Amino acid sequence: MQDLESARQRLRDFADARDWDQFHSPKNLSMALSVEASELVECFQWLTEDQSHALNEDQLAAVTDEIADVQLYLIRLADKVGVDIAAAIEQKLKKNEEKYPAATVRGSSKKYNEY
Repeated sequence: MQDLESARQRLRDFADARDWDQFHSPKNLSMALSVEASELVECFQWLTEDQSHALNEDQLAAVTDEIADVQLYLIRLADKVGVDIAAAIEQKLKKNEEKYPAATVRGSSKKYNEY
């Protein structure tokens, strides 16, 4: 899969072939996305900071699968509600650059309203 558009179409085709579109409401997809994100978090549960940076082969495979699941549900949800993910990312990055100017926030983890 080379881009978000081809992934979106492939997911549409996948759901259509299985008659699953009926289940893919924005509500259901957002709930499924939350479950998958939680499964990704579970991969790191109880690891130290150092361990989280040095995953073994099995751990990395599990993380990879969960990242893919999160991304697939996110693409499907965006398709169902009519959000262009690439455009949304660009817009959000611009907002973040304004909220967190590098000269002000460099090296700090404070939230934008704490500056």
